[in-house]
Amino acid sequence: MSRAEYFRSLRYCLYTMRRPLTGFWDLIHEKKGTMAAAHTLIGVAIIVQIMSLVLTNFQFNWINMETFSAWIVLAQVLIPVILWVVANWCLTTLFDGKGKMSHIYMGLAYAHAPMILINALLIPVSHMITFEEGAFYWTFATVGTLWFVLLVLCAMKEIHDYSFGKTIITSLLTIFAIGVMLFIFMMFFAVVSDGVVYFYSLYQEVAYR
Repeated sequence: MSRAEYFRSLRYCLYTMRRPLTGFWDLIHEKKGTMAAAHTLIGVAIIVQIMSLVLTNFQFNWINMETFSAWIVLAQVLIPVILWVVANWCLTTLFDGKGKMSHIYMGLAYAHAPMILINALLIPVSHMITFEEGAFYWTFATVGTLWFVLLVLCAMKEIHDYSFGKTIITSLLTIFAIGVMLFIFMMFFAVVSDGVVYFYSLYQEVAYR
């Protein structure tokens, strides 16, 4: 892939923001998007999220910098993306979905574009307004989140060639499936932790005797 093709596919996220239905259809079926651009958008989303937490005016940011970790932010962005891709692909294969895992990931990555732009813009804005003018800040932050959700729904609709009704149903089922996956993981982690603690205590008892 040439550099020009890469930057062209990266700029295409601006088109999906404005015309999501046509944009996401062409993203996959007309190969307007690339995995390299998708990786870049996810990476930029992580960087902007870290910058937002670190640089936003304290009036609009209640994070405790003593416990702040960039790795936690990385996980907060990557884990939901991975879980959505896996859960949505598993469900849509049962509901005649046409999208591949790579398609779902790409659509989800391109849907991050408005949040990236708005969150980046809100960093300097947070230093220009007072707390009493915070409604402006929170309104734009909410718009970015709602825009992201809308783009995700449009992406899933076009990727799987669903109606809006079927897209909403499968998206809700995807969220439920993610909850089940997290519950199973937590149960597995708890069982493994208990097993490690048990065998370690048994080892200590045998060793000291």
